[in-house]
Amino acid sequence: MTRLVLASASPARRAVLRSAGIEPVVRISDVDEDAVAAALPPGTAPEVVVVELARAKARSVAATIPDFAADCVVVGCDSMLLVDGELQGKPHTPEVARARWSAMAGRSADLITGHCVLRMRDGEIVAESVDCSSTTVHFAKPESEELDAYIASGEPLQVAGAFTLDGMGGWFVDRIDGDPSSVIGIGLPLLRRLLGDVGVGIAQLWRHSPS
Repeated sequence: MTRLVLASASPARRAVLRSAGIEPVVRISDVDEDAVAAALPPGTAPEVVVVELARAKARSVAATIPDFAADCVVVGCDSMLLVDGELQGKPHTPEVARARWSAMAGRSADLITGHCVLRMRDGEIVAESVDCSSTTVHFAKPESEELDAYIASGEPLQVAGAFTLDGMGGWFVDRIDGDPSSVIGIGLPLLRRLLGDVGVGIAQLWRHSPS
């Protein structure tokens, strides 16, 4: 049976896959995201940045999974929020999270998620497909006490763009234009196409499918 290896520590990405019938094997990459982004040429398009980060994560994990390498696909993803032409990843600190919310509250921004799918057989990468999805997020204006409490919860510190759609941050999203699963971190429509590109149908990965 073909296994899907998720190159991510994100519980949200794992939850999306599980709710869609796939039980991924989770492997966490050791990629330095800042170093990968810094090594790209100045002026690299945002879509290329997130795809290269996703590729780096997938390839890092692909080198560490000989137990599944006989028949598996490795999926790497990376999400960043594009605000005023600048990509924003995880804020990490309350101060950065607050500054970002000050800039995006009551406005719209694009959440861009890069995807990389590697097809592996007998320990070798035999096919690769990459692309990204973009979803416009329309943010509400949290009251000051709401934003204080949200930042104090710690949730926005470790997520791209300092918000979630499927968690507490969902209270502050008025609507989205695009794929909600992509905003959560892994776009099912795009992933299905990329899997098809490397010769894997989603029915091969569903938990209830015959092996």
